[in-house]
Amino acid sequence: MKLKALLATSAVLALTAMPSLAQETHLRIQTHYGPETISGKNAAQFVDDVQTMSNGEITIEMFYSSSVVASVETFDAAANGILDCDMTGGAYQTGKDPAFQFVGDIMGGYDTPFQQLGWLYAGGGMEVAQKLYNKYGMELIGWWVVGQESLASTKPIAGVADIQEWKFRSPPGMETKIFEKLGAKPIVMDFTEVFTALESGIIDGADASILANNQGMGLYDIARNATYPGFHSMPSDHLACNKAVWDAMPENHQRIIKVAMEKLGLEQALTSAKANAEAATALKEAGVNLWDWSPEDRAAFRAAAIETWPEFATTPEAMELVESHTAYLKSIGIIPE
Repeated sequence: MKLKALLATSAVLALTAMPSLAQETHLRIQTHYGPETISGKNAAQFVDDVQTMSNGEITIEMFYSSSVVASVETFDAAANGILDCDMTGGAYQTGKDPAFQFVGDIMGGYDTPFQQLGWLYAGGGMEVAQKLYNKYGMELIGWWVVGQESLASTKPIAGVADIQEWKFRSPPGMETKIFEKLGAKPIVMDFTEVFTALESGIIDGADASILANNQGMGLYDIARNATYPGFHSMPSDHLACNKAVWDAMPENHQRIIKVAMEKLGLEQALTSAKANAEAATALKEAGVNLWDWSPEDRAAFRAAAIETWPEFATTPEAMELVESHTAYLKSIGIIPE
């Protein structure tokens, strides 16, 4: 009996002394968001979720505020092994391939983050988008969508009639074309020039971010009008990883990261909506005018956007994405059959 007990104890000690066979994964990820922002805090929660759910088998080194390379260079840095993953957005890569416009900022398509996430996760969007990412040596893991952006204006901006000849700061690309079709005068400029341009009257307004972020930047101290809820732009930030790095990870690690990414998508939409609602209350109390466009004006913007999409869908990948978005928008009743 003593011998059996000794053997059993030896077996237990041998097992506990064995090194862990669990594979470890370490990822270097860059985001363009600062750690103090809504998105930066949610990204930090994503890191904590992944590391906790994996019991420390996955560790993430997150680089905030594009501290390793410029935001637009993050995708290539991941594809080339300088980083492992890119946590910026597809819109930064439109110079590489116009198809990235339709995974970065579709413009005028969806009303809510949940509709946009629905295309990716439930509407066949992931399969179509994955072809584009794989073409450049990357794997699309998921989206986190902050919600509709709000315009800022020194003049009333109640609908399409008010943007005739309206001069505003616009990012380059598809947005300028859409607004030009509606009679506005978009001016592409660096965001650092916006406050001086607003104060001097060079521009009447600006496209920057969601209402809460615009408030935080002080835009509405100068421009006392805003569109809210927004309608024109809802960028999709992504998590995209070097495909070789992703494929080398064990399946359970991949699953943990995907689940954490889906949680991040929900958390981003909810926290941003709360922040926007709080900002709207504070801005109204401060005398800022919030303009909610009518269904007719929103439809006019969407029509101009849909008309513009094919003009930028100049590659097979871009056209396939446009067709996929269009089919999904029809299936959920946003645009008519």
